[in-house]
Amino acid sequence: MLFILLSHAGLAQQIDSMMAVTQEQFPKEKIHIHFDRSIYNKSETIWYKVYILAGNELSALSKNVYVEWYDTTGKMLSQTVAPLFQASAKGSFDVPANYTGNFLHVKAYTRWMLNDDSAFIYERDLLINNPVAAQKKNTPAVTRTKLELFPEGGCLVQGLNTRIAFKATNQFGMPVRVKALLQNDKGRTLDTLKVKHDGMGFFYLLCNPNEMYRINWTDEYGNKGSVPVVAGKQEGTSLAISTTNDKAFVKVERTTNVTDNFKQLHLLVHMNQQLFYKVALNMTEKTSLNAQIPIDELPTGILQFSLFTSDWIPVAERIAFVNNHLHEFNVKFSTPIVGLEKRARNIIEILVNDTASANMSVAVTDASVVPPDKQTIFSDFLLSDDIKGKVHNPAYYFTSDADSITSKLDLVMLTNGWRRFDWDRIRAKQLPSMQYPRETDYLKLTGKVYGMSGSLARMPLQLNFILRAKDSSSTLLFVPIEKDGSFEQKGLFFYDTVKAFYSFNGKEKLTDLMQVQVGNGLLRLFPKSVRLGTNEFRNAVNDSLASLQLQYFFAEQEKLRKLKATATLQEVTVRAKAKDPLKELDQKYASGLFSGGDGYSFDLTSDKTVFGAMDVLSYLQGKVAGLMVSGSGSQASVSWRGGAPDLFLNEMHTDIGLLQGTPVSDIAYIKVFRPPFFGSVSGGSNGAIAVYTKRGGEGRKSDSNSRGMENTILGGYSRFKEFYNPSYEKSADNFDPDVRTTLYWNPFVLTNKKSPRVKLEFYNNDISKKLQVVLEGVNSEGKMIRMVKLLE
Repeated sequence: MLFILLSHAGLAQQIDSMMAVTQEQFPKEKIHIHFDRSIYNKSETIWYKVYILAGNELSALSKNVYVEWYDTTGKMLSQTVAPLFQASAKGSFDVPANYTGNFLHVKAYTRWMLNDDSAFIYERDLLINNPVAAQKKNTPAVTRTKLELFPEGGCLVQGLNTRIAFKATNQFGMPVRVKALLQNDKGRTLDTLKVKHDGMGFFYLLCNPNEMYRINWTDEYGNKGSVPVVAGKQEGTSLAISTTNDKAFVKVERTTNVTDNFKQLHLLVHMNQQLFYKVALNMTEKTSLNAQIPIDELPTGILQFSLFTSDWIPVAERIAFVNNHLHEFNVKFSTPIVGLEKRARNIIEILVNDTASANMSVAVTDASVVPPDKQTIFSDFLLSDDIKGKVHNPAYYFTSDADSITSKLDLVMLTNGWRRFDWDRIRAKQLPSMQYPRETDYLKLTGKVYGMSGSLARMPLQLNFILRAKDSSSTLLFVPIEKDGSFEQKGLFFYDTVKAFYSFNGKEKLTDLMQVQVGNGLLRLFPKSVRLGTNEFRNAVNDSLASLQLQYFFAEQEKLRKLKATATLQEVTVRAKAKDPLKELDQKYASGLFSGGDGYSFDLTSDKTVFGAMDVLSYLQGKVAGLMVSGSGSQASVSWRGGAPDLFLNEMHTDIGLLQGTPVSDIAYIKVFRPPFFGSVSGGSNGAIAVYTKRGGEGRKSDSNSRGMENTILGGYSRFKEFYNPSYEKSADNFDPDVRTTLYWNPFVLTNKKSPRVKLEFYNNDISKKLQVVLEGVNSEGKMIRMVKLLE
């Protein structure tokens, strides 16, 4: 008996330890996205701000966030990646002008989040006001109602009175009103089920051993159905929870005949993988036991109660919501100037009297086109991100602290599950399997060299990289290659794409012998389709006032687009020109950063004076004004415009001795770049001289852009649009018609102890008479804010 007790004590310590390890090493990230609106017209831009928490704190786990956009069929329209600053990122998406759907599906995640259940990935549908899509719908879809039952604690036990919650939804996950009867197998009606909120309700059932039960229901559309009540276990325990503002009341019951391990129970009370209470329940002499758990100082969120036998086998679970308003920080909002006339000026002031820095976003929209948000920063971080089931209109549960709303929120707790822990794996000392490592860096140059074997594998090799952006800026990197052929260089950061030119340092001939794979370190994204789950917009015809107002905005925006499209360009005559021999040489020999450029070019294949030159530099000395060469051999030096230009031979950095030792008769083409030359190691402040030797009839490739250094395109962070905020301070008359639906969008409103006040200024459009301001954000302590104000 002593051995058994020690084993159980060891299991308890093991579970405590495993929970602590899981919390520390495998924290869970969750996402909220603040969109400027929840409904859009075609051709409009969706502005958004991503926030990421880990538990109740700003996440420091990830540096990048991925956002995907899908149409109504589940086909991906766009995928983006953005860097995270202070656990947040901004972005934008243009609704296609020819879009035919009435909603867009959005998914967002970090690489780290992919290790968790896919149910916890952020997903949302945004309504697209599309009259064409609405007109195409011929007949309304037939509603298919589903009624689900959820015994409190997880299961029914014979002889124990158990609360059973129910939820009625259609095929799109929308709540459905039902009238239902609880009947036994003899046809006797035991109870009438009443929907209390959004298709949800509950009833009590004392399950008898020799009786079966069914729920017979009729929905609001006249459809009928029947659902069996799963037979209760012959023996076991039940768990019931109720809460007040400061306490959770726990009731545990067991049947009379149970095995010994059901007479000593353990109750773990935890949130966000953090254990708050471990309660021992001695039920050796009692079949019912009550306990009170203080919750008044716990953080806001979903609290989980997990009941175990004495040998730590899980037998019941229940979640409850705690809201002590410890999740909020205070913001003072004022409007010194409100202007609702055409193009009138508005000023908003935001004051955060807090020592913690705050990171917020602000959207100002026409109040007549924005229906109430069904998802907010509170509902996402505190509710939707922490349970698997779909919650209809989750923002509703944070509109008030009234008992009526609190009781309805408890119905959500009863009809949804929270399964962050796999207790069987914890008992077996198995840590979670992590296929996707954390992205603790921004972009990096990473890849592998294939073909290294024999002596090459033992040689210290290095790759030279030149990264050229679209704005012609460039970065030079020297990256060592590991013995297994892999290489990695951290610390990169760029948007859009860059062209990556590479070669082996000092061994350029290896480029022909080996294959180099280059990446940016980001999660490899491939366009795909998803299977869309329940969607409330799929068959919804939006005929609200908001839709009518949006159609008016859309019509005005279309008028403006057509007005701009009437502008025509003057006729342009294009005449073909014969190719310049130097340009043909440049296309043949120069590549990447070396092609084109500002400077001198020399064709040595057709210059007869080349035979009188001692070396390439003496040849140039008489042709490039200001170029001076002194000394010879190792003592030689070259200067131009007061500095020493960088020297390249076949686009590889070289020294003056090697250049002077190259026979002039072997040289085909020379380029002298005026400063700055971005391909140079030093940044090209003194220019550069690039010398190309003859290749005979053999070229590496027919593509001129691949001659010289090999190259590839490397993707970076997605480039998003910047919100245009017009200023009518001097004149409101000399501009195109202003029919903006979103008047102001600022994804980064930042405050701190030294600068607690922010003033925001914007101008009204030509149409709006009432404006809505939505402020959301987090502070450095992980607390949140959401404010909605009307300017009228």
